[in-house]
Amino acid sequence: MRARLGAIAAVAAAVLLAAFALPRIESAVRRLELPLGDTGVIRRQAAEKHLDPALIAAVIYAETKFEPRPSPAGAQGLMQILPTTALFLAHLSGGVRFTTSDLATPAVNVAYGSYYLRYLLDHYGGDEMLAVAAYNAGLANVDGWVAQANARGERLTTGEIPFPETRAYVERVLAAQRDYRATYPHQLGLE
Repeated sequence: MRARLGAIAAVAAAVLLAAFALPRIESAVRRLELPLGDTGVIRRQAAEKHLDPALIAAVIYAETKFEPRPSPAGAQGLMQILPTTALFLAHLSGGVRFTTSDLATPAVNVAYGSYYLRYLLDHYGGDEMLAVAAYNAGLANVDGWVAQANARGERLTTGEIPFPETRAYVERVLAAQRDYRATYPHQLGLE
């Protein structure tokens, strides 16, 4: 009888431990799969540029997974900004001082990337899919695709993006945006 009670108590303890630990383990795994950093910078830039902080986080995730490294094309920092794009943005925003090394600073890089996202969203009337596509493929490409779709009397959809890399990028960013909103609402200031 005593052995049975001990076994039952051990099983009950294991079930309680699993019930307590499982959500924490799932949360830890989720955070490894969907990393988040520099939340203060993201929230500040989202507020200043009137952007969804989850969109900024999703672009960073798609570009670098929050581990900045230079790309083969020369893009730099968390949001993978090309120095030529940053120079364009600096002039567009009225900035007078820009050096390529600034792109290694998360606050500067996210400010430039967020400014560019806002610029693209304004250009495309708030259409996040088009803005994200242009962030990856460039404004000229997306303008051309939109013009072709409009000439057919249609609206460009994700499935009609002719660059497979850009199509996959748009899908990845928009899915990550939903995931960031669901996983990190408090950290991103969404609550």
